[in-house]
Amino acid sequence: MEYDVIVVGAGLAGLVAASEIAAAGKKVLLLDQEPEASLGGQAWWSFGGLFLVDSPEQRRLGIKDSKELAWQDWLGAAGFDREDDEDYWGKKWAEAYVDWAAGEKRDWLYNLGIRFFPVVGWAERGGYLAEGHGNSVPRFHIVWGTGPGLVKPFEERMRKGIAEGFVDYRPRHRVSRFLSNNRTIAGVSGEILVPSNATRGEASSREAVGEFEFKAPAVLVTSGGIGGNHELIRNNWPSRLGAPPKRMLSGVPAHVDGRMLSIAEKAGGRIVNRDRMWHYTEGIKNWNPVWPNHGIRILPGPSSLWLDAKGRRFPAPNFPGFDTLGTLDAITKTGYDYSWFILTQAIIEKEFALSGSEQNPDLTGKSIRQVLARILPGPTAPVKAFMDKGEDFVIADNLGALVDGMNRLAGDNLINLKEIERQIVARDREMDNTFTKDLQITALRGARNYIGDKLIRVAKPHKLLDPKNGPLIAVRLNIVSRKTLGGLQTDLAGRVLDMGGKPVQGLYAAGEVAGFGGGGVHGYRSLEGTFLGGCLFSGRQAAKGVLVDLR
Repeated sequence: MEYDVIVVGAGLAGLVAASEIAAAGKKVLLLDQEPEASLGGQAWWSFGGLFLVDSPEQRRLGIKDSKELAWQDWLGAAGFDREDDEDYWGKKWAEAYVDWAAGEKRDWLYNLGIRFFPVVGWAERGGYLAEGHGNSVPRFHIVWGTGPGLVKPFEERMRKGIAEGFVDYRPRHRVSRFLSNNRTIAGVSGEILVPSNATRGEASSREAVGEFEFKAPAVLVTSGGIGGNHELIRNNWPSRLGAPPKRMLSGVPAHVDGRMLSIAEKAGGRIVNRDRMWHYTEGIKNWNPVWPNHGIRILPGPSSLWLDAKGRRFPAPNFPGFDTLGTLDAITKTGYDYSWFILTQAIIEKEFALSGSEQNPDLTGKSIRQVLARILPGPTAPVKAFMDKGEDFVIADNLGALVDGMNRLAGDNLINLKEIERQIVARDREMDNTFTKDLQITALRGARNYIGDKLIRVAKPHKLLDPKNGPLIAVRLNIVSRKTLGGLQTDLAGRVLDMGGKPVQGLYAAGEVAGFGGGGVHGYRSLEGTFLGGCLFSGRQAAKGVLVDLR
């Protein structure tokens, strides 16, 4: 079979690109090193959050958003400062993406059958000035069906392409080299891996049982980032974020290893913004792991008290859910690779959600009855399971017992009861008035002015040491690896560029391997909901670019 395009990587960006190209009547070979069980890649595991601007869901909740406000927020988060070089294309991609998120994105998804949970989430709240980092308004739209619900229509389109003879999907094919002809990429070669019964996310064998070589006039790389390769993360770790943590949890499976980045670089592609990455600070070790060192991120509301390893409260605006990388910087500079939440039963019931499709069976399973159960007393079943079985939780009826449990868990006796008590008592005194100088209390009261937060996301402000809100809970928070913000530099058609800024003929990239567009559409920070969206947009743009060049 002759192919028009080879797509390397069957994650979300690869599925989008392959289905778009096949729909245009071109023949696509889709290769992936993992077994078919992992089709859809990291998107399948996701919470399914998408960044949309001025959507019907926002307007129904009284949220006034605009493309201008979104672009202001994006620039404040990105902090582009390499605009003549590494950020040149990333910024162009960012502007095009915000236009798309404020324009046809929702209609395109809606026409594919994708629907959204009616309450829009408010991620990355910032806490700085108007032009600083953070979302000025809630923009985190949760797909009804979470990650699997987002992957499904693109998998269906891909399988339709298979049935019609336009797509040839081959799992267990690991690409190791690009073929070239007169400085033009002309195909790929690599190893056929032994068949594997590994379930989704489980480590699969790397034993090779054969070799392959396929040719095509265009090769599109959609192989993901480096989040499962902690050695590579540490090698690229930026000094601005302190020393790399000695211990990290993995937010992605081991096969997210970044190997195609170096292979594409050897073929002439340029990697930019290697030092930009996105790791979460609210990680807990999965009591029921799927992959090695499996970490789950807490999606916190704003009320928990955030303390460093020695029990010292982080300064503003390092509050839960406000500035991921700002807090990562604060944590690493303490010299420890973990921190703590202290909260109450009342807070955990309303404010704790867990990232991931498997941790949200109600939303993933599209069960309205189960979703409505979230308003009942008590934490959700997945959160309760972590409270009962997770190694990072301490629950106690009084502060002394809580501190004893924290010190036993950490094993280093860094927490002093009197210091913890002094800080919590001081915080609780600020609850006696509707006004306060404590900016976290100001922020959580302000959050409840948004009806979505008041209904399902932010607990009624209360004193942590008031027994009626107990028991007290402490959660040890670990750094959990996740996303690569830099990558292969591409133009707006998805063409991979070389060191001189010229396209590497025949080579394209999309998704995380391309920094979600241009080698770094996010700059230094994400506004959240933009990783999945970046895969959708860059996969679609690269497909368009390939189709134009094939004419």
